[in-house]
Amino acid sequence: MADADSIYHLAAAVGVELVIREPVRTLRTNVHETECILEAASQYKIPTLLTSSSEVYGRSDKEEFSEDDDLIIGPPTHPRWGYACSKLMDEFLAMAYAKERGLPVVIARLFNTVGPRQTGRYGMVLPRFIEAAKAGKPLQVYGEGTQRRCFCYVADSVEALLRLQEHTETGPHIVNVGTREEVTIRGLAEAVRETVMSNSKIEFIPYSGVYGFNFEDMQRRKPEVRKLLKLTGFIPGTPLASIIKMLAD
Repeated sequence: MADADSIYHLAAAVGVELVIREPVRTLRTNVHETECILEAASQYKIPTLLTSSSEVYGRSDKEEFSEDDDLIIGPPTHPRWGYACSKLMDEFLAMAYAKERGLPVVIARLFNTVGPRQTGRYGMVLPRFIEAAKAGKPLQVYGEGTQRRCFCYVADSVEALLRLQEHTETGPHIVNVGTREEVTIRGLAEAVRETVMSNSKIEFIPYSGVYGFNFEDMQRRKPEVRKLLKLTGFIPGTPLASIIKMLAD
């Protein structure tokens, strides 16, 4: 890292299915790798951008999430909260290195980034829906499909990260990165069917049938992005309909 101009740390264990199936791998990957990177970066004071996750907001039932909100993490008996806690620990580590070692750092909390070439292998919902719709297979919606999400196009996420990296020296900052266009998961399935002109059915699968009984979901995950706009002059804005079409193509 001695010759690096800046560092973008995006590597992590991601995907609900992976988190549930391999909790040890998830925790060790997220925490240990980040600690190694921050330690090396701090030796040379290399400006570092760390990507975190909207999962850190945990059980909060707020309509939209702000970077200064309290974070409500569930019990360790539910593996999903282990992932949330690991990403939150990454944030605490970054803030600690900023304070104690003078590391220039900014933390980006990503909200459901999607785009071409994303795989549904670990449970990513949009590529999973598109693949099923194209094959004429049922689109499997977990739970009742009323949970609401905001899907951010990958190019918008990249633009935000590039701009945020310019503000590491004025940090440390924690900044939400996402779009404010909401959709229910059932609505997402319907939009995918319409876009690819598919006759696939929508199936509703209980969470217990996919992840086991110790699973909790968040009903809403909408970011407040005023801080991103203030710092960078940019907020993601690619419409969901356009995102679905690009992925389908």
